[in-house]
Amino acid sequence: MSCCLCKRLSTMLFNRIHMNNLVYNVCWEDPRIDKQALRLGPEDDLLVITSAGCNALSYALAAPRSVHAVDVNYRQNALLELKIAGIRELDFETFFQLFGRGRYSGVTALYRQRLRGRLSPPAQKFWDRKIASFFDGKYPFFFRGTSGFFARKMNAYLDRRGMRDDILRLINAATVDEQRQIWPKIKKRLFSPMVRFMVNRDAVLALLGVPRAQRRQIEQTYGGHVSRFAEEALDDVFGRLPIRDNYFWRLYATGSYTRECCPEYLQEDNFYALKDGLVDRIHVHTDSVDGFLRRYDGTISRFVLLDHMDWLSDCLYGTLVAEWNAIFAKAAPSARVIWRSGGLAAGYIDSVPVTRAGRTEKLGDLLRYERDRAAELHREDRVHTYGSFYIADLLNG
Repeated sequence: MSCCLCKRLSTMLFNRIHMNNLVYNVCWEDPRIDKQALRLGPEDDLLVITSAGCNALSYALAAPRSVHAVDVNYRQNALLELKIAGIRELDFETFFQLFGRGRYSGVTALYRQRLRGRLSPPAQKFWDRKIASFFDGKYPFFFRGTSGFFARKMNAYLDRRGMRDDILRLINAATVDEQRQIWPKIKKRLFSPMVRFMVNRDAVLALLGVPRAQRRQIEQTYGGHVSRFAEEALDDVFGRLPIRDNYFWRLYATGSYTRECCPEYLQEDNFYALKDGLVDRIHVHTDSVDGFLRRYDGTISRFVLLDHMDWLSDCLYGTLVAEWNAIFAKAAPSARVIWRSGGLAAGYIDSVPVTRAGRTEKLGDLLRYERDRAAELHREDRVHTYGSFYIADLLNG
C-alpha cells in the first residue's frame, strides 16, 4: 500500500472518529502552568479550544473579562454546556457526583428537570441520547467517549496482568522517592510488546485524539516509535513529579477524582465562585478558530491553541495559514498565545505566512517567544504527554 494511500486512510479514520464522537471527556492540558504563562487580568478576553471544558472553567476562575470556548466538534461543547448548566442549577454535592465521581443514580430525571432547559438545541440532542448511558450505566463517565474507551481497556489490561495493587500504591504514594521505588516494577510489566505495538498504531492514537500529522511530529524525534515517547513521558510523570495532586493520571487509573485531587472547578470554593457569576463570562461557540475570529466583533488578548496546530500542519496547512492570519487580524495589543506540540520542536510554525497591510511575512518574525519560561513550565506539566510547550507575544504593530 502506497504511503499516500496510508496517509489518506489514516486521515479518514481520524476524521471519522473525531467528528462523530465525544473524544475528550477531560482536558489533557495542565491549566496550572497555562495560567502562569497567560498572566490573565481583568481586561483580558481569552479564546480557548474547548476540548472537555475543564480548562475554560479554570481560566474563568482567574476572572478575565471573557472566555470564548471554541470547538468544531459540537459534542465537546455539549459537555462544557452541561458543566455550566450544572454549576448554575445544582448544589455542590450533586455536581461533584456527576463530574467528580462520574456517576449519578437517576441522572435522567435530574437532567430533564434541572439541566436540559439550560442547553442549546445541539447539546440537548446529544445529551437526550447519552445522559443515561454516560452517567448511570455500567462504567463511570470518565470511561466513556473514545479516550475514555481507551482508558477502560487499559484498566482491564492492568487488572488482567495483576497490576491493580501496584497502580493504587503508585497513585497514592506520599513522596516522589516512594514513586521511584514503585514505578520501575509497573513499567516493566506495562510496556509489553503488545502495548508497544498498540501505541504505535494510527487507530489507537485516533481514539486518543492524536492524528497522523501529530504522530509524525513525535516520530521524527523518537525514531519512529511513539511508544518510546510514551515511556519517557511516564518516567517523568511517575519518577520525577509529585503524584499527590496529579488528578489527570489519577482519573484514568481509577475512573474518578477525589475531593483532594481534582480540577479547580470541582473544588467547593471554586464551584461557588463560578456559580456567583464567573461562569457567566464563558461563551461557547461551535466553529473553527478561523471561523469564530472572522465573525467575532472585538479583539482577543489571550489565545490557548492546545496542540491542534500539529493536526493542521500536514493536509490542512491552508487552514493553519488562515487561522494565524485571523489571529493577527483580531489580536489586541500585547496579545499572547500559548500552544503545545507532540514534537520537541514545532519548526513548521515559524514559516507560516501572515499577510498584513498587503505585506506577507513569516510568522516567526512576528512572534516574541518566552522560550526559557516555557521550558521551565513544561518541566512541571503534570500531564507531560507533549514534547514541547510555547509562549509567544504577537508583534502586532
